[in-house]
Amino acid sequence: MRKDLPQELLRELLKNSKRSDRDLAKILKVSQPTITRTRHKLEKSDIIQDYTVVPNFTQMGFEILAVTLVKMRPEIRTPEVFNEAKKYTEKFPNAIFAATGEGLGMTGMIISFHKNITDYHRKWNQMRIDWKDYIIDIQNFIVSLEEGEIKRFSLTHLKDVPL
Repeated sequence: MRKDLPQELLRELLKNSKRSDRDLAKILKVSQPTITRTRHKLEKSDIIQDYTVVPNFTQMGFEILAVTLVKMRPEIRTPEVFNEAKKYTEKFPNAIFAATGEGLGMTGMIISFHKNITDYHRKWNQMRIDWKDYIIDIQNFIVSLEEGEIKRFSLTHLKDVPL
């Protein structure tokens, strides 16, 4: 097997994950079983975690994308609280990404989609109440999905990033 085949396959899947292993084999000039084995290795090693679509969010009924930065009290940044936070965010399917981190004096972030400003306020006001003992500060950056888009959200853009 070619050393660079996993990376090439990943790039092709980023372009279009709907293609069959047979089509990918033709593009990458290897056999279909080689593509299937390589794909399974990428999946098993967790390099490929999902096959999904990137929809038109406004046509789905979302008006807002929110990036929420949170500052947690340092003394409660424990594995137990981290697991509690994971369970809490699972209750909100509109939150598509949440992680701890550092920057701008904050220690965590959440990216979420909302139907409208009322839905947005309701969710984050509830979070403020539920996590009042843990959170020092919450800052939000709200994007209207109907205006100001410079580059469409898509993981296909990663196909051109050197691996």
